[in-house]
Amino acid sequence: MQYLFSVIHDSDALATADEMAAIDVFNDRLQAEGHWVFAAGLGGPDTATVIDNRGEEALFTDGPFVESKEYLVGFWIVEAADLDVALKLAAEGSKACNRKVEVRPVL
Repeated sequence: MQYLFSVIHDSDALATADEMAAIDVFNDRLQAEGHWVFAAGLGGPDTATVIDNRGEEALFTDGPFVESKEYLVGFWIVEAADLDVALKLAAEGSKACNRKVEVRPVL
């Protein structure tokens, strides 16, 4: 089963060199153990554009969908045998990147 690990941050600060090194080690482990599917960092909320095309014409709005102190800064999609394995991996990912990680199954 696949799981989405959303990395949540509450600062404009980018990952430090030590955090990036720890993330690289964690990514290498995910790949070596067959859990790796995909991962990426994201631009800050100020780079977002929200599109709402539910009406007569599309409405484009600069900025994040929700004004919040915390925002999605990156993610992993991993393969794990079950939720327990995914949660263990997410805890290690949270430690590596020094940020909160939310886990959701990919349906």
